[in-house]
Formats: sequence, structure tokens, C-alpha cells
Amino acid sequence: MGTATFVNPGRSTSRPARGRQNFLWGIDLVLVGVTLALSLFGVIMVYSAGPLFAIMADEQPEFFLYRQIMWVGVGLVAMVVASFVSYRFFPKLIVPIMLVTIVTLAATVLFGEATLGAQRSLFGASVRPSELAKLAIIIYVSVWLHSKRDVLKHFSFGLIPLMLILGFLAGLIMLQPDLSAAFTVIILGVLMFILADGEWRQVALVLIVALAVGFLTVNIYDTGKQRVMDYIIGLQDPTSASDHVRRALGAIINGGFFGTGIGLGSAKFILPVAHTDSIFAVVAEETGLLGSGLLLVAYMLILWRGLTIARNAPDQLGRLLAAGVSMWIVIEALINMAVMVSLMPQAGNALPFISYGGSSLVVTMAGMGILLNVGRAATQHQATEGINTFGAVVDLRWRDGRRRVPRSGRQSSTRS
Repeated sequence: MGTATFVNPGRSTSRPARGRQNFLWGIDLVLVGVTLALSLFGVIMVYSAGPLFAIMADEQPEFFLYRQIMWVGVGLVAMVVASFVSYRFFPKLIVPIMLVTIVTLAATVLFGEATLGAQRSLFGASVRPSELAKLAIIIYVSVWLHSKRDVLKHFSFGLIPLMLILGFLAGLIMLQPDLSAAFTVIILGVLMFILADGEWRQVALVLIVALAVGFLTVNIYDTGKQRVMDYIIGLQDPTSASDHVRRALGAIINGGFFGTGIGLGSAKFILPVAHTDSIFAVVAEETGLLGSGLLLVAYMLILWRGLTIARNAPDQLGRLLAAGVSMWIVIEALINMAVMVSLMPQAGNALPFISYGGSSLVVTMAGMGILLNVGRAATQHQATEGINTFGAVVDLRWRDGRRRVPRSGRQSSTRS
């Protein structure tokens, strides 16, 4: 039997004891820690930003705090379940998942609760199906691309069916209208098509079509047109930007490096929906550049660990799921932050884990559970082969399903 070493551990030391292996083995503690830390920080910031809006809604000042704590609990349950139910069952579950998504999106268009001129919620604004659609499209496209991987380079078998899938869901979301969620769905689908080794000429065509559709959509909807005009005016002269942007920038400037202190900021009293879409401005004012920077680092940790898990995943389905979930969360965060500093037009994206909202929080934590699930499978696969699971993230396009960079921990093929 081979001798184990620190550099090249033998099989006898590459696996933990059976008791540990049954429950916690393979859990990515970095991801768990970041998720819990962000969720706790989100509760604190909702507690700071929410009382005024609770009173305006004829509720007790702690209303949003208690609701956020409840949704964190539900989200943790969803994360635990998703982390222990193997992602390899998704091909069997994808039809029910998509049916639920389509039915709820259609019900929202027909019977949804109207808020700020849009019908985006069901059951008294408690459920927002467009948030479910973001995770559902990641799962569906991952399963679909994995099953069609041999014919993706064929135009009629690869690009056209994918665009029909994305276009149908995005169309239902646009009818609400929720332009930011619709564009997020399309962006995620295109990114995953690229990661699945979609043909570059097809990708270029998709981008051209998406830009054309986006331009037409923005000009059709008055809300989209107004947001783009406000953004352009704000770029030319920040003092002439929309009230939302000027108040957000004022909050960020007022925060300085260390911030005013949690609960001591004033921008939350004048920002629209400070506890949801505008919460990053509250974070920047009350925790300063230091707190905002740490928040950005937390999202970058999610991206790093997510792409590392994707790189180490034992199959293409796991790679697509892990890459899709991690990029989705970080894209949402970057869009929200960019809007608050006037780098993008108003989008309406929630800040993952931080903004108040049950649908966004629960779905995001379920996505983290899927990421942990793929990580468990990757750890088991790597331990079986004796490979270092903390390897670098490179070349995620996996053209032939083989790893591009050899790992120093790989077992020797010769065994004694």
C-alpha cells in the first residue's frame, strides 16, 4: 500500500472518518460563513432602514425586522435542503420546477399585486415569482445545455431552442413589467451558453439580438426610457441627476471612510425604498467605505469559491450550476451597487442577502445550497482521485470536459 505524504496524500488519508463523511464532510465552510455573515448583516441593516417604511405601512417599527428574521430562517431551511439533495436529481425535477415558474409568472401578470405601477407580486406582495425565475432558469439551462452538449454548435439545435426558452420567460417577466429581472434572465442564459462552449459566432449573434431587443424594450416602456434619460443626464452633470441618485450619492459621501454608525444615518429617511433597492446607500453611509469594501469582498469570496467549485465539479451539470449560481449572485450585487453610485441606470435589483424581501432572500439562499451541494460532490470526487480541492480557477469553458491545469495533489497512476 502506498505511503501517504503531505504533498501527495495516500488514499488512506484522503478521506475522513465515516462519521464525518456522512453529514458535514465536503461542506465549504467559507461559503457557509459568508452566507451567515451576510444574512446577519442584512437583518441589522433592515432593522436600521425599515422602521420609517413600517410606520408608513401602518405597522410596528420592528415589522420588517421580524419579517426579515423569519425569511432568514426559511432561507436557511431551503439552503440546508438544497445542499443535501443531490443536484443530479435536477433532470427529473426540472419539468415541475419550470411549470411552477411559468404558472406563477402568468398568475402575476393576471392577478398580481400592483406596486409602483407594476404587477410583480402574489399573495399580498409576499411572493415575487421573477426572483424564482432567475434560479429556475439557471437550473433549466444547466440541465438543457448538459443534455444537448453534443449538438450545441448546430444553430438549429443549440442557439434557437435556447433563445426560445429565455425569450419566453423574459417575455412573461416583461409583461409585469420587470425589465431588470428580464434582462438578468437573458444575461445568465447567455453566460451559461458561453461556459458550455457555445459557438462564438452564435454568441455574437445573441449579443447583437439582445442589444437590439433591449434598445426597443427601453424605448417602448416609459419607465425604462425615463431611467435611461435620467442616467445620461446624471453622467453629464451629477447635480442634475434624479433625486434617487443624488440622495444615494449624498449618503455615500456623508459616510466617509468609517461611516456615521449603524442606525445613525439620515439618508434612509429620504431615500425611496431604503430597506430594499436602496439599502446599499444606507450601508455606505452608516458603515462607510470600510464597510462597503468588506461587503464587496464578501461577494468576491462567493465568486471565488463558486468558480473553484465549478472548476472541481465532477461533471458538466455541476460546473454549469455552480458557475451560474455564483455569477448570478455577484451580478445582482454589482448591479445594485453600480446603480447607487450612478454607474448604471436604475434597475430595481435587490442586494443579495441584504435587501428586505422574502422571495429574493429565500431563493438566493436556496441557490447557495445548490452551490454547497456541488461543492460536496466535488470534494468527494477530488478525494476519490486524491486531488487538491483548493485549486485555482482557470478556463471555465471546459471544451472537452478535461481539466486544463494539472493539480499538484493528483495521485500517481502507479500504485504499489
